[in-house]
Amino acid sequence: MAESPDTERTSVSTYLPAYQKVEWESHAEELGMSQSEFVRTMVQAGRKGFDSASEEPTSEGSDPGGNALERRVLELLSTDTYSWEELLDAVSDDIESRLDDAIGELQADNRIRYSGRHDGYVLVEGDDVD
Repeated sequence: MAESPDTERTSVSTYLPAYQKVEWESHAEELGMSQSEFVRTMVQAGRKGFDSASEEPTSEGSDPGGNALERRVLELLSTDTYSWEELLDAVSDDIESRLDDAIGELQADNRIRYSGRHDGYVLVEGDDVD
């Protein structure tokens, strides 16, 4: 049976720095995704910021809409009652941890550094933002 144009698969190639491929492989593994599914999902998620009206097909097991926050709220409320402030604190802690991890990785990769002169984090010279 032939695939419809909506589900027919085709390949896309891209070139990126080796360190980025390693990061993507690691992140895909953490999410239990193949590299192809990871890249497709991240591209689709990124595109939503450019065209909020686009409806893209999703694959089972992916989370392109970013329902992690909803799942976290449901998880929290399944065990207790929370006020708005308590829920905000509970979900904000996760983003703080993720930001701390990201900053640590970027510093370890020498892509950003803390600058006392600028009183904050800055890009290491020569590191272009994609």
